[in-house]
Amino acid sequence: MTTLFVPELIARKRDGGQLSEHEISALISAYAHGQVPDYQMAAWAMAVFFRGMTPGETVALTLAMRDSGHVLDLSALPGPKVDKHSTGGVGDKVSLCLAPIAVACGLCVPMISGRGLGHTGGTLDKLEAVPGFRVDLDLERAKAQLGSLACALIGQTAELAPADKALYALRDVTATVESIPLITASILSKKLAEGIDALVLDVKVGRGAFMKDLESARALAHSLVEVGSLAGKRVSALLTAMDAPLGCAIGNALETAEAMEVLRGEGPTDLVECTRLLVAEMLILGGLAQNEADAQVRIDAAIGSGEAASVMRKIVSAQGGDPSVVDAPDCLPKATTLQPIEAADEGYIADIDALVLGRLAVEMGAGRSRVDDAVDPAVGIVVHKKPGDRIERGEALATLHLNASEGRERFATRATKAFTLATSPKPTSALLLERVRSR
Repeated sequence: MTTLFVPELIARKRDGGQLSEHEISALISAYAHGQVPDYQMAAWAMAVFFRGMTPGETVALTLAMRDSGHVLDLSALPGPKVDKHSTGGVGDKVSLCLAPIAVACGLCVPMISGRGLGHTGGTLDKLEAVPGFRVDLDLERAKAQLGSLACALIGQTAELAPADKALYALRDVTATVESIPLITASILSKKLAEGIDALVLDVKVGRGAFMKDLESARALAHSLVEVGSLAGKRVSALLTAMDAPLGCAIGNALETAEAMEVLRGEGPTDLVECTRLLVAEMLILGGLAQNEADAQVRIDAAIGSGEAASVMRKIVSAQGGDPSVVDAPDCLPKATTLQPIEAADEGYIADIDALVLGRLAVEMGAGRSRVDDAVDPAVGIVVHKKPGDRIERGEALATLHLNASEGRERFATRATKAFTLATSPKPTSALLLERVRSR
């Protein structure tokens, strides 16, 4: 690739033109091999940010980033290979309970997850709250585990979609993150590298999500489904509400314990509902269920028989963790200080601001403001009341789990502001807002 080629691509995209599949593939390949400097790639990303990409261009970008590294071949393994990806939200620990349920229903789930950044938590951080649990399996070991257990819960390796990793880091510091074509290609390139047959996407919508409004979330969902379908995969997206936290727990050990409750047939209603909706969609795409009702019967059997919990014990044990966490999460880290947040008045919970609590949890040490920040797995917030619940004066709205006394009062004051009370119960919003399926 000549030095004049890249400026030409930048200029054409800047002016609203289209790039060919070959041009996009060559650009990404050259960037992955260090032949295109960051300043040129940043300029190109900014041109895409303002001018967008056609579905065909986005497919080409997705496949080029996928093919920049190793692509798993799972064709020899039995069962449909189906994964799920969430765009992230406060209290979203669905992956931890979804994967073993899906496996217990007959799916193979090669789940490569990420870490938390900003106000949303990461699956890897929650898994690492389990003593000894290793998420850094190499691809050979991950593939072997998929063959024996039909599931591996790991982080992205250097071999998988390295171009995406480099481009995302560049986008993060050049104000080009919020581009639907670039988001689409970033998500799908990593997932397609897993060797899956189908993918279910949980696109979060609301204050606690990256997509704050339904219109932008809908645009992203349609882009993901269309591009994934054009790339030859069965894809669907569920748009789910994220104004209030999902479940009751926020923080890595607390969320892990709550996810285990779901495997035991317990857990908060909204978390259970979200998990079951997504697993059902995975079963339908994987061809193991004809419809929603059929899928829910299979899910009931997987949980009720104890098979889902058994699958999780095997996964945890295989990856070096303490399998007792599934039944009695006493092995998880615990905070030294519990600070209850009491209601100043009586009434009904009208609203809980997920963004306020998510940011507060990060400040308490449960998440990262920067990639290299340390995370305290024990700290977090447990919400005791959900929207629509009755609350009495002096009753606990939530409890802060802290490992330091410094800032307790300040944290408590901020947590209180996340809750809005009303004199009468307000209608609660639906969890599932929309469903987008490939045609």
